[in-house]
Amino acid sequence: MFFRNVFCAANLNNPCKAALLRPSSNRVGYGRIQIRSSFHSRRGPRKPGLEPDPLEHLKIESRPLHAKGLVRPFLFSIGVSSVSLAGCVIWEYESLRMHAANLFKRPGSWLSAQQKKIYAHYKSEPGPVRKWWNSLKDSEKVFYPILAANVLVFCAWRVRAFQPFMVKYFCSNPSGSAVCLPMILSAFSHYSALHLAANMYVLYSFMPAAVASMGKEQFVAMYLCAGVLSSFASFLYKVSFNQPGLSLGASGAIMSVLSYVCLQFPDTKLSIIFLPMYTFAAGSAIKVIMSIDLAGVIFGWKFFDHAAHLGGALFGMAWCHWGGTHIWGNRDKFLQYYHTLRKNTTDR
Repeated sequence: MFFRNVFCAANLNNPCKAALLRPSSNRVGYGRIQIRSSFHSRRGPRKPGLEPDPLEHLKIESRPLHAKGLVRPFLFSIGVSSVSLAGCVIWEYESLRMHAANLFKRPGSWLSAQQKKIYAHYKSEPGPVRKWWNSLKDSEKVFYPILAANVLVFCAWRVRAFQPFMVKYFCSNPSGSAVCLPMILSAFSHYSALHLAANMYVLYSFMPAAVASMGKEQFVAMYLCAGVLSSFASFLYKVSFNQPGLSLGASGAIMSVLSYVCLQFPDTKLSIIFLPMYTFAAGSAIKVIMSIDLAGVIFGWKFFDHAAHLGGALFGMAWCHWGGTHIWGNRDKFLQYYHTLRKNTTDR
């Protein structure tokens, strides 16, 4: 049985006013930070004595929301998902091809074996970084690049000169001038250290089961697709109910991993990080988490971007029941096309 801990994260509300960290009411989940701009705020003026808001000097873009504004984000979501799937299929093909080439290079005679020993004797020893990388599991080789990307973006948020650029391109905003690119970049963006730590902890906890079930190439494809599609789900909700605002965080994509694992291994026992004595089935946990996010969408709760959470979870469920078989499982035609294209390019 897999034993996993699920941790709740924080919420950063209203960057133009006081930035507050609030624990999630969902004790079996985590949050996608949702930033609400000043026209959404019902707070009074800042009380004296509070620390200045580091984002107070920034101008948050806001334009009227229209249904026709969803066309470009929809096409962008389809495009990013298609490119992600194609890229990961090519990655899998090249990995298998390299592995097969290494098998053919194995010594077939005593002389070849002696030549290999001599080559190994004079070959320089790998450095500590390469040794560490070679010692990692497949899931960790996927996790650490994702972690590095998120930490790099988090550090960029700390540079005041970068903050206007970060708000424009690393926060998904359906009413901003940059709409499409932030849909995927915001899935690697965290302003709060607590939010970053919580999301990466949950991803690290559930990734081994997901990678063992799908393989690292299919996992990366699903993760990237979930990141952009959860942003589109957030756009759809905000435009439908005329609720403009900024969102950022990896939890939409992580929700797809969580829902996939909970459906694939429904009898897996989960526990809360600070209450390990209480356990519950993964199949029941995902129902509770999705029910809370559904309630947040229906009642318009502002704690987290519940629409992005729900969109990511639904995509993970769809991938578990349908996507892995009918999309990833039918990649043979694309592989044949790529193999022919690669062969023709090599022969020239």
